[in-house]
Amino acid sequence: MVGRGRDELDKAGWRARVLAERRASSQESRSAEAAALAEAVGRWADGRTGTACAYVPVGSEPGSLAMVDALRRAGWRVLLPVVPVPVTKPEALEWAEYVGELTAGAFGLLEPTGPRLGPEAVGEAEVLFVPALAVDSRGVRLGRGGGYYDRSLPLARPGALLVAVVRDSEFVDELPAEPHDVRVGAVLTPTRGLVLISSSG
Repeated sequence: MVGRGRDELDKAGWRARVLAERRASSQESRSAEAAALAEAVGRWADGRTGTACAYVPVGSEPGSLAMVDALRRAGWRVLLPVVPVPVTKPEALEWAEYVGELTAGAFGLLEPTGPRLGPEAVGEAEVLFVPALAVDSRGVRLGRGGGYYDRSLPLARPGALLVAVVRDSEFVDELPAEPHDVRVGAVLTPTRGLVLISSSG
């Protein structure tokens, strides 16, 4: 983990820093990290079964579709998010089962082609792999600020494992937190794999 930094950044400052670092990373580095994340997901999922919520990374987000396919190969039922349309304001994400086919959705995201299962479907998952810009040692997750996951994560079932997917440098000591933030219970990074973390404190 890396420290919070000399300048005690607020959320906007953290977002700007992480996004700049991601854009500056090479394609070779991103590809290597994506392969490592997919391998780590496969190792974790092997021998387990159930329903998982995941997502398909876009742009400079760490990971790839291979992470999602690793879950399916291990026998998991995989739900992927669907942004409700028309997009007028952030709402809880809808979900659809991923069976190998994707189509373009809102914001350039890739979505399953199957039936929409509604926002409540997130409650069927034992584990949720969620995008993040950074996560800290207390489980505080920094998102992009769109609000979709802020509205979706409270619908997860009690005891579901929330896993933030980040680069190694994005697992930090401390991030600014707000009372409404839903904390995660684990982090997934390319070199460390899936690591359980404290979500209290």
